[in-house]
Order: sequence, then C-alpha cells, then structure tokens
Amino acid sequence: MGKIKDIFSGPHRKFAWYVVISTTLLIVLWFVGPGNTFIHWGKSALEVRRQEKVIEKYERENAELDRRIEMISTDRDTLEKFAREQYNFAVPGEDVYLVE
Repeated sequence: MGKIKDIFSGPHRKFAWYVVISTTLLIVLWFVGPGNTFIHWGKSALEVRRQEKVIEKYERENAELDRRIEMISTDRDTLEKFAREQYNFAVPGEDVYLVE
C-alpha cells in the first residue's frame, strides 16, 4: 500500500490522478455511452427474445398448415370441403348459392 500512496503523493501525483480520472471516465462512458454498450446489449437481448417468440408463433402456424395440407392430400372429403369453401366449387349439376 505504501507504493500506491507514494504515487499519489509524490512528484507525479497530478499525472497519477489524471490517469485514474481518465480511466474512470472511459469505463463509465463504455457502460452508458453511445455505441456498443451494455445498455445496447440489453436492448438487443430483448429484441432477440421478441424475435424468438415470433419465430415460435410462425413455427406453430407452419405445423398447423402442414397438418391441413396432409389432411387435404390424403382425405377426399376434406379436399372436397376445402374446394367448396375456399373456391366455391360444386359437383356438376349442383346449384351454388353464395351468402355474404
């Protein structure tokens, strides 16, 4: 501890205090200043979590659509129902009434 005390009370004490204050300011600016800071990293982490939730939502939607595609491609009744509801298809000779 004596050497540190000598540095801050000796002939170079102004320079030593300058170094300590400058280093402290740089560290503080690194934490709260613009650019690549911890605050920016925190905001980025929140954005990543939000995007991961969106990805999970779309994965669930894709799974549901895959299930519907599988049903339509394997079950004739489901395909017929889909064609009637979405595209107003009808069996030849059948009358179609659109109610909106």
